[in-house]
Formats: sequence, C-alpha cells, structure tokens
Amino acid sequence: MAQETLPERPPAAAPGEGAAPGRLARLRGRLARVRGGGRAGWPRTLLALAAGLVMWPAFPPADLTPLAPVGVALLTLALRGQAPRTGAWLGFVGGAAFFLPVLDGIVKIGPDGWILLSLVQAAYFLPLGAGIAVLTRLPGWPVWTAGLWVADEALRGRFPFGGFPWARLAFSQTATPLTHFASLGGAPLVSFLTALIGGLLAYAAVAVLRARPAARPTAGADSDSEGAGTPGGPAAWARRAAAPVALALAGIAAVVGGGALIPTPTAGRPVTVAVIQGNVPRLGLDFLGQRKAVLNNHVQRTHELAERVRAGKVARPELVVWPENASDLDPYKESDAYAAIDGAVRDIGVPVLVGALTDTPDGEKVENRGIVWDPRTGPGDYYVKRHPVPFGEYIPFRDVLTKLITRFERIPRDFARGKRSGVMRLGPVDIGDVICFEVAYDKEVRDVSRGDVLVVQTNNATYGRTSLPPQQIAMSRLRAVEHGRTILVAATSGISAIVAPDGRMVARSREFVPDIQVARVPARTSRTLSDRLGEAPEWVLAALGLGAVCAAAWTSSRKNEGN
Repeated sequence: MAQETLPERPPAAAPGEGAAPGRLARLRGRLARVRGGGRAGWPRTLLALAAGLVMWPAFPPADLTPLAPVGVALLTLALRGQAPRTGAWLGFVGGAAFFLPVLDGIVKIGPDGWILLSLVQAAYFLPLGAGIAVLTRLPGWPVWTAGLWVADEALRGRFPFGGFPWARLAFSQTATPLTHFASLGGAPLVSFLTALIGGLLAYAAVAVLRARPAARPTAGADSDSEGAGTPGGPAAWARRAAAPVALALAGIAAVVGGGALIPTPTAGRPVTVAVIQGNVPRLGLDFLGQRKAVLNNHVQRTHELAERVRAGKVARPELVVWPENASDLDPYKESDAYAAIDGAVRDIGVPVLVGALTDTPDGEKVENRGIVWDPRTGPGDYYVKRHPVPFGEYIPFRDVLTKLITRFERIPRDFARGKRSGVMRLGPVDIGDVICFEVAYDKEVRDVSRGDVLVVQTNNATYGRTSLPPQQIAMSRLRAVEHGRTILVAATSGISAIVAPDGRMVARSREFVPDIQVARVPARTSRTLSDRLGEAPEWVLAALGLGAVCAAAWTSSRKNEGN
C-alpha cells in the first residue's frame, strides 16, 4: 500500500471559490500538530520533571505543603495540549521525579527495591498523564483533572497485591485548611481539592500566556496554543487575563476559606492514656535477631511508668499501648516472654495492648497481633494484621522469586492475613487498632473508626531516620480529623505520638530513644460525615474524572468525523 504523504501547506483556493480563512488556519494548525508527531520536546519534559521534584518536599519531613498544588499545576501545564501518548510519557517522567525521592526510605532494604517500587508507582502516572492531556481540551478542565487524580490514587491504592497508597496528595495536607475536609469526604476529597487548586493555578497561568502581547501572528500557529499570544500592549494583555485569573484565584480562596470554616469537634469523655516506645538495640533489618532485648526495653519502660505513677510524677493511665513487634517472642509458647510481659502489665495495673508475633496453630505462618493483656486475666482479645506487606511480610510467587532474589530468604514464613476488625475493649474504652502501614488504607481505618480511640501500632526501625516515619505520622494526623478520633501511635523506635481529634500533636517522640507519653485525651463516639458516607465520595470524584475522559474522547472523535 502506498504511504499517504501530507502536503507542506493546503492547496490555495481556486479563484472565485472563496476559501474561508478560518478553515485554512485550522487545517494548518492540524498539520502542524501531525508534523510534531506527539513529541514532548525538552521544555515540556523538563517541566514535567520539575513538577515531580516540586511535589516531593510538600510531604514530610520538609512539609512545604503549598508545593503540592504547585507541582500539580506544573505537571498540568506540561501535559496541556499534548497527544495522549505524549501525555503518558510526561506523566511517567513527573511520577518518577516524585516517587524516587519521596520513597527514599525504601533504600534501607536495598537500592533495587527502592528504584523498582518507585518506578512501579510512577507507572500509574502513565494513564494519569494521558487523561489530563485529553481533559484539558474540555471547558472547566481543572475540575475534571482533579477527579482524575482521585481515580488514579484509587487504582494505585488497590492494585496489585492490595495496592500501595503511600504519598497520596491528601497526605501532604495534614496541617492545612484542606485537612478539615477529611471529616466530610475523607482522604479522597482532600486529594481532589489539592489537585483542584493545582488545576486552577494552571488555568490562571494559561490565561496569562494566552493574553500576552505578540508582535505579529505566526503563520500556521494553532489558535489554542498557549504560545500563540494576542496583539496589543501590556494594558490590553492585563485586561484579557484579569477575568480568568480572578476566577481561578476566587476558586482557590473559596476552597481554602471553606476548609478553615469547617469545625473539628474535640469534645469527648476524658481518658488517661500512655504510649510506650521501648527503642531497639540498633538500626536495620538485623535488629529482629535481638528479640529479647527489644521485649526487655518495653518491659522496662512499663515498669518505669509504674514507678512514676507511684511517685506521683504522672497521672495513672487507664490503658497502655505497646508498638508492633514489641515482642517477637511468641508469648503463648515462650514462658520467659509471657512472664516478662505479665509482670510489667501487673505492675502498671491496667490493660496493655501488646504488639507480638505469634505462630499460627499449624505453625506454618506468623501472625502479627495486637493482644489485649489484662493485669488479672492475662492475654485475651486480639487483632491480627489484615493487610500484611507484600514482599516484606509475605512473598507472592514465593517459589519463583526466592530463587531469583536471595534476600527474600530472610522471610522464611509468610504472615497470615487477619479475618476480623481491630475493634476491641481496652480498659474503659473501645479501641480501633490498625498495624503499621494499614494506616495508609482508607478501608482498614474506616472499619475500626467505631472505636472510641484509634491506635496505630508500628515498627519503623528498619526505615529509621528517613522520610517514611514522619510520613506515617502525617497519615495518622489526617485520620484523626477524618474520623474525629484521638489516635495513639506506638512505635518501637519512633515516631510515637498522641494525636488529638483535630489533628493537633499532643505528644511526639524523637527517634531511637526510649519514650513514655502520658496524656488525658477525649474518647469520642460521634461519627463524622466521612464515616457515614464511606467510599461514596471517592467513587463519585473518580467517576467525575473518568466520565470526563470519556466525554473528551467522544467529542474528539466526533470532530474528527466531521472533518
């Protein structure tokens, strides 16, 4: 088949035919886009790269929160007007520039794992970039692109292996006016509004670029291009840009101001709580080999708390929380571990939530448990982690992967998956327990929000002194507002914290030091609107973005048919 070639310019109209100048200009614009072949070019590629790097410090530990919407705006500007295939590539570039630094703590388990996980996460920006490139052709595109961010995060947080929802836009906004929206629509609404502000910033930038003066029109220029410019001096430029810029700024002000007006109730029945951080002997994966030392650290800190109570230095707690992996010795089988834990619990005289690893009844797997340990009756109710970490607590395709990656041999047995909710009675209150990175998952935390107080038991020793522990604390702060609950974060080596229902930090530990936190906090039973709506806001916002993509694709196909 002979290959069709495109003429350099459309044929001139025959005398008397009166070819419409507007039609000629549109044809020239289409030919210019075809000649470009969807190539991003270095300016847009560098802009996408900058977008990812700008978004990164919006997250802890830097906490430069306004940079999250700025990064979204830069990425949107890089994608606007591009072909979907080019948009996908630019999205991946921006995603890689973002995830590689924001997930830098993963390097502690190996540079290969860090790079692979970061690039896998960046791959989710392929459909995001393609979709944004399409959506920016529609009127009102800042709204539709914000919905697409929610859809992308929903996918990333579910697939594969249960997903990896770390570094969502919402988790950069845990101490801003946008945080308050979590009580209405959860983390998805906060992500949506963060992306919306970014889209509005991009909209204002496009308006300024379109309105800027141009010495003379460029032959064959696309009339919709940001670089086209319009005739006129600076005064005319300002007049043309004023209305759309004012509209964008008004939208941003409405979002930020609206968030500041949302109440975050904190009233509740007061209860005195204690959080124990025993610390670990040394950093890194090998600390688990010193299981007895880790257990003894938490036992000793609990005896120390009891001494302080008897001396009148601190109030007597009504419940105590230990972290995940406080005992890697199975207390049901190891009599020494049982005796040490039981002695500490009897000394403080109140129920303690003990994080322990235990064998399953058949001995084939391990359970990551939070055990309610009573000073009189010993171990009772317990919660088993329902979302074990893939490649960390269990190995998918174990038979194949352990032959290829010998490091996986450090995980000789898979962790079992829990079957029931972590709502349990601990002293005078019902607690809702989640373990470690389960706090990143909307469903797991929402399921236990029926408790009066929420608990996050975690072990961050492997990732100590990286960005991951402060990022996890930021998630807990957002969850506190989302569900209107006090959150107790107990970590083996830090960061441990007590977070008020409005997201305020009541107490916060340093890393790799022993720490005892005691505070009087509200135990609450009222449910937020976010609790009552469940997943509905996420599905509605995601459908908004995906539906707009379908509408844009349909509109584009109709135009092509008409031409």
